Order: sequence, then C-alpha cells, then structure tokens
Amino acid sequence: MGLPAAASGSTSCHVLAAAASGVTSFIRDAGADPDLVLGEAGFDPRDLEDPRATVPLARYVAMMERAAARSGDSQFQPEALGLIGQLALAAPDVGTGIAAFARHFIQHQQNTETRLAREGRALRLEYRIVDPLIWSRRQDAELTMGMFANLLRRALGSALEIEEVWFEHPAPEQAQAHAAAFGAPVFFAAPANAISFRAAGLERPMPARDPARFAALAEELRRIGGGGAPRDLLGAVTSEIRRKLPEGPAGIDRVAASLGLPRWTLQRRLAEHGLTYSDCIDQVRARLALMYLAEPHLSIATIAELLGYSEVSAFSRACRRLHGASPEAVRRKLGARTAPDSTTGRESPAHTA
Repeated sequence: MGLPAAASGSTSCHVLAAAASGVTSFIRDAGADPDLVLGEAGFDPRDLEDPRATVPLARYVAMMERAAARSGDSQFQPEALGLIGQLALAAPDVGTGIAAFARHFIQHQQNTETRLAREGRALRLEYRIVDPLIWSRRQDAELTMGMFANLLRRALGSALEIEEVWFEHPAPEQAQAHAAAFGAPVFFAAPANAISFRAAGLERPMPARDPARFAALAEELRRIGGGGAPRDLLGAVTSEIRRKLPEGPAGIDRVAASLGLPRWTLQRRLAEHGLTYSDCIDQVRARLALMYLAEPHLSIATIAELLGYSEVSAFSRACRRLHGASPEAVRRKLGARTAPDSTTGRESPAHTA
C-alpha cells in the first residue's frame, strides 16, 4: 500500500553540497571507500565539487545511511558541514553560535525542522527531517546527533554536560553503545531527534570566533540556501502522523492542532484529495510496518506499540487487512533487512499487498 499520490511527487528539496562533500573525508577516515558509498547513493563525485551548489536531500540521506553502515563511526565534525558548521564556529560566543546554527539550518538543508528550546537549566537542540518521501533515516539521525554533540564539545569543552539524547527511530540492537558514545541516557521512538545539555557557559567565546566572518556566512547562507521547500497538505499530514504514532493513536484532533487547522478544515481538504483521515493513518502505518518488520530484533509487540496500536491483536488484524498476511508472515517474506533506493533514498521493501 503506497502513500497518497500528492505525497510521493517531486524530490526537489535540497541540502548544500558542502555537507555531502564533508562526508567523503569522514568515510575515508573511517576506512571505507568514498567512491563506492557515493556511487551507491547515486552521486558522481563531481556533483560535490562546488560546496555552494545543492544536491537532492533524499540522495544525501541515502548516502548518510550507507556511510554510517560502512564506517561504523559517528565522529562527524562540524567543519564537515560546510557553511553551517563554519557559521557556528565563527560566532562571537557559544550561545550565539548554537542559536544561529539552529536558526539557519533550514537554509543548509530543506524540509528539516531544527530548533533550540530552553527547559529550566537545560537547552534542547532538536532535529527532524519532515520530507514525507524519506522514510529510512536512522543513520542520518545518528550521524547528525553525533555532529551536534561534537559541535557542543568544540564550543564548551570539558564544561559540556549532556543530560539526555533522543532519537525518533526504534532502538537498534546495540542500543547501549549509544549511551556510551554520548555519555548520557539515550531514548528511542521519540517525537524528534534531540540532544539536551546544561545551559552553562553560553557566554564563553567560540574558539574560532570571527564576528565579521560570522555575519558574512549568515548572509551567504540566506542568499544561496533559500527557505524550506513548500510542503503540501498530504506531506504535512504524513509527517505529523508518523511523529505522533509512538505516543499512541494519532487522532485527527492532535494532528489538526499541530498543523494549525480546525478538524473540519483538515477533513474537508483531505476529501478534496479523495481521502479520509483514516486512509492517511492506514497508509503511514502500512509503510512503517514494512520497515519495522524488516528489523528482526524488533518484536511484534514492540512494532504494534510503535504504530500506535493498543494491542498486538489489533496490529495483526490491520496487517492482514493492509498487507494480506499476518505480521509473522510479512516478516518471513521480507527476509533480510531492506535498504533505501540508491537514487531516491526511499525505502523499497518487497510489498506484500
């Protein structure tokens, strides 16, 4: 069962090529072959020669998935991100640098939400791709959170206190390694990827502070990065449903509120596409079920919970309706773990319906 047609169209949203070119050094330093990883993701190395050019976000995420899988490393330094990393490092002080990094990230990478929020004595730096075409993005999230942590380490040094780290994907097999890498508790199946840290030392100068360069980089990002790619209604609904499912049933009232729409307006606009809200829920659950069932370490009960079902039996009935077979049978048919398509970054499991 596929996504709504309007949510499976153009992949025009982009990321600045500097981010992709920075990954090549990361791959090489980790002992992998950059040309092989780039080729698997549909890149010609010449695509990355101009760091101010843009590349498709879906291909970039597919490359990140392969880079991390082949290297087994998450030590991605802020300079590897190009202009956005240089911007943060050139800020006059730590607080200004982190705030500018969060504010300008949308100009570095479209269809992405990044925000800095304060919670008491802590700050939380959040990151989430909202492109409805990009389903498989665990490695991108882990590499990005590792890069966020490295940026904070560079800025705050030994004064950095990471309190918690969140990931939107389910817990992987070696989840305990994540806590060791970050030196903090790590939680999975969260609404967004985020790192929470003590809001101390924000007035400290950035090690590479250069106020004139900081201002020039901010202006250059605004000039060449653009804003977020336009989000159609179905794409926005898909993204919000996916975000809310691990918390329980993603009711229409909650999703409509997140989108700033009255319930009846959302229903009417979906009807214009020939869809009900239940159709949208089914389509997101059907796609995620295939992804999760391809992960052998995730139990059927865990998958049911991740998809917002109150009981395993409810998930089993839905799986038979959506995919024509029980969860166990679908898992057997999927077999080995699937990989994102090398040219689009979309998950491409063998559909059972």
